[in-house]
Amino acid sequence: MVDIFKALAEESRLRILALLMEREMCVCEIEVCLDMTQSNASRHLTVLKNCGILNCYKKAQWAYYKINGSFKEENKSLWEYLQQKLIELPTYQADHEQCEKYKTIDVCANSKIIH
Repeated sequence: MVDIFKALAEESRLRILALLMEREMCVCEIEVCLDMTQSNASRHLTVLKNCGILNCYKKAQWAYYKINGSFKEENKSLWEYLQQKLIELPTYQADHEQCEKYKTIDVCANSKIIH
């Protein structure tokens, strides 16, 4: 439980969760939508994955992340709270608008960084 709350105590991780509430995403997409470097995004994603909030799978050289179904089931009240509060983040609207811009572009194909 301590690891979960430590992971949630960082704004960048909350912004990542807000995006992943909508759909699973590749690291490339998260980087572009949140204007993060690859190393910064990966560091935050690793923390969220290690505490059980996220799942990850590889497709070719790309890593895709999504909210862990077990986390949602085992922490039902916390997950409901997060769903309500993440949309109230000051950055929520701008982050989602940025993501909408890149929905039609394959940012992974255009990425020079291998994840």
